Amino acid sequence: QVQLVESGGGLVQPGGSLRLSCANSGSIFSLYTMGWYRQAPGKQRELVATITSGGTTRYVDSVKGRFTVSRDKAKNTMYLQLNSLKPEDTAVYYCNTIPSRPAYWGQGTQVTVSS
Repeated sequence: QVQLVESGGGLVQPGGSLRLSCANSGSIFSLYTMGWYRQAPGKQRELVATITSGGTTRYVDSVKGRFTVSRDKAKNTMYLQLNSLKPEDTAVYYCNTIPSRPAYWGQGTQVTVSS
C-alpha cells in the first residue's frame, strides 16, 4: 500500500527558501509521473510542478524559475526546492501522482510566507 508523507514546511520571510520532501513507502517514482500540488486558503488545489519517471520536469508559470522538483529513487523521496518565496506561495503542499489518486493524498506540509 502506497503512503506518501510530506515534510519540510514552515514559516519563512519573503525571499526565503525551503525544501520540501515527499517520502513514499514504495517505488512509485519509477512507475508514475509525480507532482507537487498546493492548496491556499479558500482556493482550489493546484498542480505546481511535475517530474516524470525519466526526470523531465515542468512547472506552472507562477513558480517557474523559483521552484525546482527532483527525486532520489534510491531513497524513494521526491523534493521541491522553493526559492524566492512570496506571500502568495502560502499554502499546504502535497505530493501525488499525475493524475492524482485519491488514496494517495497525505496530510501535506504547511508553507507560510510572511514577514
